Amino acid sequence: MGNWQLDPYHTQVEFSAKHLGMMTVRGQFEDVSAVADIDPDNPEAASVEVTIQTVSVKTNNPARDNDLRSGNFLEVEKYPVITFKSTGVQAAGESSFKLAGNLTIKETTRPVTLDVTKYGEFSDPMMGHRIAYGATTQINRKDYGLSFAMMLDGRFVVSEEIQITIEGELVEQKETAEAAAG
Repeated sequence: MGNWQLDPYHTQVEFSAKHLGMMTVRGQFEDVSAVADIDPDNPEAASVEVTIQTVSVKTNNPARDNDLRSGNFLEVEKYPVITFKSTGVQAAGESSFKLAGNLTIKETTRPVTLDVTKYGEFSDPMMGHRIAYGATTQINRKDYGLSFAMMLDGRFVVSEEIQITIEGELVEQKETAEAAAG
């Protein structure tokens, strides 16, 4: 197993919801960190922990961003982080996996499964040994205490279903790899 960390310059954690059941509104979290134990030859033994700073939410609309940070949704002052801790990995095809884990939002922890695709692996003295993954899942925001429920003309302003899409590169940490070999 090796110690891997997320490359923040090559990572995107995005979410989307429907506005009035029509248009898809997309956003992202800009401050995300992750550490993982990965054996590229045995991916089913991997584990990962992710921490997202809630204040880093962005949707390209400052008023909406402030609403998401408020008591209507994330309450960033009271709940500064969202976390994910894996509980297991299952192969689901040649480069596909099911990553099970516990997602915690606003101190509410629930199991979630992400559909993961390994995009590739790259090893270079300058860029380091890295593996790229993409993952998707869907959650119901109300399950995590994000219960804002305004309706207009019989339609929810914000859908309860939230799509989550993650793409990132994990980089093997040389110090740990060298220490383990020595």
